[in-house]
Amino acid sequence: MAPPPASIPAPCPHLSSYRSSSRNPFRHLRRSLRVRPLGLPSIRLDPLSHPHCPLCPSSSSSSSQSPLNTSSSSRLLACLSCGQVFCPSHASDHPVSSPGHHISVDLLRAELFCCSCSDQVYDSDFDSTVSIAQSPSFPSSSSSASTSSSPPSSKRRRVDFKQWDPNPSHSQLIRTRSTQLHPDPTSSNNPDLHPWGLRGLNNMGNTCFMNSVLQALLHTPPLRNYFLSDRHNRFLCARRSRKKSANGVDMCLVCDLDQIYSAAFSGDRSPFSPAKFLYSWWRLSSDLASYEQQDAHEFFISILDRIHDNLVEDQKISNNNGQGDCCIAHRIFSGILRSDVTCTYCGFTSTTYDPCIDLSLDLDSTHLTRQTARNGEKETKQKHNQNQSGPTTLMRCLEKFTRPERLDNEQKFYCQKCKERRESLKQMSIRKLPLVLCFHVKRFEHSTIKKTLRKIDSCLQFPFSLDMAAYLSSSVLRSRYGNRLLPVVENGTTEASISSGASSEFEIFAVVTHSGRLDAGHYVTYLRINNSWFKCDDAWVIKVEDSIVRESQAYMLFYVQKVLCYTAGGNTGTSTGTIEPV
Repeated sequence: MAPPPASIPAPCPHLSSYRSSSRNPFRHLRRSLRVRPLGLPSIRLDPLSHPHCPLCPSSSSSSSQSPLNTSSSSRLLACLSCGQVFCPSHASDHPVSSPGHHISVDLLRAELFCCSCSDQVYDSDFDSTVSIAQSPSFPSSSSSASTSSSPPSSKRRRVDFKQWDPNPSHSQLIRTRSTQLHPDPTSSNNPDLHPWGLRGLNNMGNTCFMNSVLQALLHTPPLRNYFLSDRHNRFLCARRSRKKSANGVDMCLVCDLDQIYSAAFSGDRSPFSPAKFLYSWWRLSSDLASYEQQDAHEFFISILDRIHDNLVEDQKISNNNGQGDCCIAHRIFSGILRSDVTCTYCGFTSTTYDPCIDLSLDLDSTHLTRQTARNGEKETKQKHNQNQSGPTTLMRCLEKFTRPERLDNEQKFYCQKCKERRESLKQMSIRKLPLVLCFHVKRFEHSTIKKTLRKIDSCLQFPFSLDMAAYLSSSVLRSRYGNRLLPVVENGTTEASISSGASSEFEIFAVVTHSGRLDAGHYVTYLRINNSWFKCDDAWVIKVEDSIVRESQAYMLFYVQKVLCYTAGGNTGTSTGTIEPV
């Protein structure tokens, strides 16, 4: 005969009554729980108190003993309604003297006990409370000795906000080492005032090339936030305390750049003279130290290199900039280019990756209908594509940059498969986009008549919003091979492009232009702030219309990503956040 099926005992009616008295009756016990060695839970007690059962005849002698003694005769229960402490033997007397006080907790084991039923009871919410207290992320309430001996948890704990009130010494330091920031004039009713941070730079003798690049760097959103958040404090720079020039003058170009940021965003509207910055740059770049006109693009490259050298030496980090994370300059401007050289005989492809901090683009001369010659040369028309009247655009320059080109006989590629030099095709693409994308337009070409350099004055049309998805390596390789080598995962992207986590949409914020001849030209910067354009011509800053910027001879274009993607907490997943770049 089969045994009768086991029946599930009915829940304790006293526990159900206690639960109905409150929405979350065990929440107040969370802070009273402690975790003993081996993860055993118990109720935390005041070390100066000695709880005992008042009905036991030996209560006076047992009061000096530990309330958490493992002996069954000294186990104590605490009523959850009034907090009265008693032993299991006298637990049934407590509901008689205090009606409704049925549920208690075992101080030693952190378990529920029904005094009326004289039995242990179970509750899912109470078990969850105990489990939370046993988790590593729950703040421990144990003694300082056990806290110091336990290893630190790898999970970051949440810290409550506490308002900081500086003491008198801190207040004095803030007053002496800080500059009060004036309110943004754009919020006032005076439309003639420029936005906060716009300040002219004095020309100290053919230094318009420096002023134009500095204006673009001053309003590069990530670089501006870096310096204005005091990430490099010139007063606390460790470099100043250990390295000086031969005559005792401090030599830190990043500190001088920090001074320019402080001056530009101080609220002062008078033109600023970056003489100390120019002197430091001359000392670090002796080959360019002169009052002659220099190339703005060469100055831009030189400044980023000097920032990289200073910060890498100060922070004692790796000098390898291949991944673009060695310093703030490369974290903002550094990208990765992919070069594919394919043998036309056997099809073998050699791929290399090179870091870059800008893209130098050739003007697409096949779409120019007329080219103005300089230095006394006659005006000539293009011999090819005369029927095409389309203007030169930035997109066409990018298409030319990523277009396959055949290497001539002098540049034959050594094929590792054929073991000899073969004719080949070379194609460039962008593997990783930087946070700030800088385009350098090649406006100087070699004249075959005069055997000299000449300038191309053709207008370049560029968009204010740019999508670089078509020029990424994933898109270029897909157009070459289809989906055979790069399977599409989602929305036309691949595994490689998804793992990179970079946005392909950019917004323009600065344009550096060049006007005049090659040997006697002038640089001007146009800045886009709050969807308004401002012309920075050395010490003069004026507001201009969009049409003026579009008709200018762009020499350098600066774009910033619309969406920032970052990896949080070292995880593989990425989190995105939109920003207002300009």
